[in-house]
Amino acid sequence: MDATGTSIAAAPATAPGDAARLMKLATLASVAVALLLIVAKTAAWWLSDSVAILSTLVDSLLDAGASILTLFAVRHAVQPADAEHRFGHGKAEALASLAQSAFVAGSGVLLMAEAVRRFFAPKPIGHEYVGIGVMVFSIVLTLALVAVQRRVIRRTGSLAVRGDSLHYVGDVLINGSVIVALLINLLWGWRYADSIFAVAIVGYLLWNAWQIGRQALDELMDRELGEAERKRIVAIARAHSEARSVHDLRTRRAGLHTFIQFHLELDPQMALVRAHEVSDAIEAELHAAFPNAEIIIHQDPEGYEAPHPVPGAAV
Repeated sequence: MDATGTSIAAAPATAPGDAARLMKLATLASVAVALLLIVAKTAAWWLSDSVAILSTLVDSLLDAGASILTLFAVRHAVQPADAEHRFGHGKAEALASLAQSAFVAGSGVLLMAEAVRRFFAPKPIGHEYVGIGVMVFSIVLTLALVAVQRRVIRRTGSLAVRGDSLHYVGDVLINGSVIVALLINLLWGWRYADSIFAVAIVGYLLWNAWQIGRQALDELMDRELGEAERKRIVAIARAHSEARSVHDLRTRRAGLHTFIQFHLELDPQMALVRAHEVSDAIEAELHAAFPNAEIIIHQDPEGYEAPHPVPGAAV
């Protein structure tokens, strides 16, 4: 679930059919959990009038909307390539994640305004025990969902599920902070804790929005795979006894699929048929390491073509 912003990570080795099934399962589970939490949190907010609980309700409403959007995006992203989309539909995942970040940022701004207003005009909070009970229920249910999502992310590397999961990881922290705010109000009657925790929640939501949006933009802008994955590709290609060198490596990610292309330098006297066989052998090794990859290898006679280096690229 991390978003370092330095590269696009390579996808785990899971067959496309299995990955699609797992991604659909994860998104359906997140929609179901979000809808259930909306009902529970609406009741708790109605009874307590807590702005912190309201903040978690707003977050769950956004989670439901984002999860539904993710569900449709995943269903579209796993569709095979067609005549109009020869590279597939994988970037639908990144578009959904970008929309998620916009939803989260917008809700954060609105929630910040309400938290500031309630800080200067605090209201008494009632039915604290109901609110605490609902928050504990929310944490347990959300932890179960996050466990399912993490398993799917490990198997598929899905950006859309990763972005969706980031919402729910935040929810666990948010619900925990609401419990603390309600306990402070219950034990010491300090009403400002409600607004202060709401502001902290907003900060976390905005941070999440930035992380999700940045990672989605990386994929939409065809950012290279991580350095470790690029080195692995080069090592596999150079490991063939008849490969002389590799240059002009380019990689990118779109949903479940990885795209790899490079120039392979071979013996200038090698027959065309043999050059094709060597490339096929290397391609097979790469597919073993990157099962969902589309690979293009251009054969060059060694020394006949100078590399076309990209500034900052090692290969």
